[in-house]
Amino acid sequence: MKKINQINFKKTLSKFVTGITVVCVKKNEIIYGKTVNSFNSLSLNPPMVLFSLGNYSSSINTYLKSEYLSVNILSNKQKKISEHFSKKNPSNNDVDFFYSKHDTPLIKSCVANLECKLIEKIKRGDHIIFICRVINIKKHDRVKPLTYFNSKYY
Repeated sequence: MKKINQINFKKTLSKFVTGITVVCVKKNEIIYGKTVNSFNSLSLNPPMVLFSLGNYSSSINTYLKSEYLSVNILSNKQKKISEHFSKKNPSNNDVDFFYSKHDTPLIKSCVANLECKLIEKIKRGDHIIFICRVINIKKHDRVKPLTYFNSKYY
């Protein structure tokens, strides 16, 4: 066993295979997106998911004030979208969106899209956990997911 520090902790957690999502919100006709791999299901009844963002993430206040958001589960052909939304304040010029009845932006050609209503925010450590109720879904059965393992995409 190694002594815990931030570097060892991060390297150890990179051994857990995750899917990649982009969480999007819209405010004043501007779409904000963040690449997130800290995403998971929370409840089947009612259908709920959760994800977390860093306290100092760019546009964190926009996410905290949003009522609706989307979780877009990326396909293995969307690595560039993941990299794009991992940047600070990315533009959206090259991303194809479609919109829900709540005007929530969703990314086209994903494995799945979830439209969610934000119901709770919990600050823990250096992150904020967002708990959301899923209100609409769209899935594509023939598309393979983008995964992340050992700090690399697959």
